[in-house]
Amino acid sequence: MTQASALTDLAALARNRARADATALFLQEAARDELQDRVEMVNKPFQDAAIVTGFPQVWGQTGDHIVADADTLAIKQGAHDLVMHSLGLHWANDPVGQLIQCRRALRPDGLLLAASLGGQSLHELRTCLAEAEIAVTGGLSPRVAPMAELRDLGALLQRTGLALPVADSVPFTVQYRDMWHLMRDLRNMGEGNALNTRLRTLTRRAIFDRAADVYAANYPSDTGGIVATFEIIVLTGWAPDASQPQPLRPGSASARLADALGADETSLPD
Repeated sequence: MTQASALTDLAALARNRARADATALFLQEAARDELQDRVEMVNKPFQDAAIVTGFPQVWGQTGDHIVADADTLAIKQGAHDLVMHSLGLHWANDPVGQLIQCRRALRPDGLLLAASLGGQSLHELRTCLAEAEIAVTGGLSPRVAPMAELRDLGALLQRTGLALPVADSVPFTVQYRDMWHLMRDLRNMGEGNALNTRLRTLTRRAIFDRAADVYAANYPSDTGGIVATFEIIVLTGWAPDASQPQPLRPGSASARLADALGADETSLPD
């Protein structure tokens, strides 16, 4: 993929993350906690875990193998029984490729857990900025990274060849004083605009002022200020292994579903 056709300007993303405030990484911490909780729910010990992250400081001294969140992952094939990809897929230029690299790093019956920001994240900010820019300039420029919906990420997971794939969503709402507070928080957590097609010139103040007014009018919080939605989508899949449950051949069932459910079965008319 050439830089011109890439979604993300990786140099800009690296600068944004380098300037991040360690006290503002609550999204990264929420993703870490969600992934760790799910590992603990699995009735299986893991000995060789790898963590793909752009913020290794969030994970501390875990003893696990930390892998830089890059287009090409520095991860060996078949070296791990657990791989966790923590909140970087929404910036990946090739998200399918990222998942496939994680899949190849797993041993048979190894577990992949990937957390990504989903399509409902920052939908309020995206809407308000678009409305304001169209009203002020008559045009529209990319300001918030496009994020995949749950169904789309689930489809990507199925393309990796992982067994028992599952995708689910964890939405939550955060309150801010105003849109300026939200945008400052996004910069502090390294989530500023790193799109390759972003404007390289300064944005007119009138656009932000109008967007802030639209935001306050349409998305107020109960306690004053505004609300912002974030959605973490978690993808789960296992490296195929003969020990895993296998689907039965259609028509091979030895008992009726109606009997198992204790329900009456009514035949359809011919």
